Amino acid sequence: MVKFLLWLILLVLCWPLALAALVLYPFVWLLLLPFKLVGIAVGGVLALVWAVVTLPLRLVRAIA
Repeated sequence: MVKFLLWLILLVLCWPLALAALVLYPFVWLLLLPFKLVGIAVGGVLALVWAVVTLPLRLVRAIA
């Protein structure tokens, strides 16, 4: 909702820029999509490494 209100303000102040932002937004989203996917993959790998590193400690706590 906030983004929409900001866009409406931009539309009132400078309508050509607001229309350009409206048209270019999907292209920017598609351009940034691979970076988002890499971020998700890196987050998963880091979570896996953290689980492997902390596994011995969790096993010792479970036994004791």
